[in-house]
Amino acid sequence: MEATTLKALRAALESERDRLVSEIEEYEREGQETLSDVSGENNYRDHMADQGSATFARELDMTIVEQARESLEQIERALRRMDDGTYGVCARCGEIIPTERLEAMPEADLCVACKEHEESV
Repeated sequence: MEATTLKALRAALESERDRLVSEIEEYEREGQETLSDVSGENNYRDHMADQGSATFARELDMTIVEQARESLEQIERALRRMDDGTYGVCARCGEIIPTERLEAMPEADLCVACKEHEESV
């Protein structure tokens, strides 16, 4: 892989990492602010339906945060692979991952064939 392509992919990964870290921090900050709503501390102010809506919103936020954390971990692994020289090599079969795939998904650690096999199982 060309050095300029690798540099661009690293920049994209680092930018996405920074975005995800900010997103996670924001959700966690908002979560702390609304925790009393979900915990029922406001029983006398809100109707049960309002509490249910707040609980649903909190669970949705938790799901989004979990997905963001998983994406962040994939990005961190990709950056480690760049550092150790294994970036762009399929973790399953050892074949080179096409540059086009890495440009579309810089965090990819499997070639298309191995990813399709993983998803079909």
